[in-house]
Amino acid sequence: MPELAHLGVAVLIPCFNEEVTIAQVVREFAGVLPGARIYVFDNNSSDRTAELARGAGATVVRSAKQGKGFVVQHMFESVDADAYIMVDGDGTYPAVEAPRLLEILKERGCDMVVGTRLSTHGDASFRRFHYFGNHMISSLISAVFKIQVTDVLSGYRCFSRNFVKTLPLVSPGFEIETELTLQAGAKRFLLYESPIQYGERPQGSLSKLNTFQDGWRILRTIVFILKDYKPLTFFGSIAIVSALLSLAAGVVPVLDYIRTRTVPHLPLAVLAASLAIVSTIALTVGIILHTIAVYQAENYLLWRMNYAARNGPR
Repeated sequence: MPELAHLGVAVLIPCFNEEVTIAQVVREFAGVLPGARIYVFDNNSSDRTAELARGAGATVVRSAKQGKGFVVQHMFESVDADAYIMVDGDGTYPAVEAPRLLEILKERGCDMVVGTRLSTHGDASFRRFHYFGNHMISSLISAVFKIQVTDVLSGYRCFSRNFVKTLPLVSPGFEIETELTLQAGAKRFLLYESPIQYGERPQGSLSKLNTFQDGWRILRTIVFILKDYKPLTFFGSIAIVSALLSLAAGVVPVLDYIRTRTVPHLPLAVLAASLAIVSTIALTVGIILHTIAVYQAENYLLWRMNYAARNGPR
């Protein structure tokens, strides 16, 4: 994969059929960040997205593997810079906020700054259920990973070089924003949120999100990362639920045996014993995987420190 070498600030715009807005987005970011290099990664658009982006002054890169997550992986692998801004090409994120977000990234020494949309937005900025779903997922991540996040689905983010070049990403689609936040929390990167004015899509520009399909993918991503990075929490929860169900199923057989010295409700007794075994196995697996996860986390932090030492504190 050819390296798109450019140091300084890189604006990364993943795009799929955004001909209505892309030229304006490129020009606005070029205006507020005159020294930055702007990349539009075109994900097999069937309209004039690539042509209009190139005409507005962006470097257009074809990203053939369909899915926003794959495009973000492509961008992170192939663009070299000191700091990165990732923004959607739909014209809903204000370019004027970019210098401020970059300043926060630099002054606070953050690895990722997220432009949050929930405090100031248009009446039609969010589709039905998206606001509620975003709040629910953000609350879940905050509780599990002990980090404070309010807008896990924002597509407006700034990154440090160390974050971009050391973060393993696997999500293929729109759940990529969730994975960025989860990975930052799991791998102890410094994350900061800052409110922005979130706009509405202009007429003729259509959202690519599917409320239920993408919502399911996001929840699946949370489960997988929870299993991989918080195995004691994941399997411990299974163990607790199984233990409680075992106790509930075992009450009647135990009482029967105390009164009659027989177990007429044999199926309940078998169910209770089976659930107790499941609980024990789940807890054991959780403890073993937790030990492995801690060891892997220590190795990752050591590798990241070595990377930073070799490449400087960018």
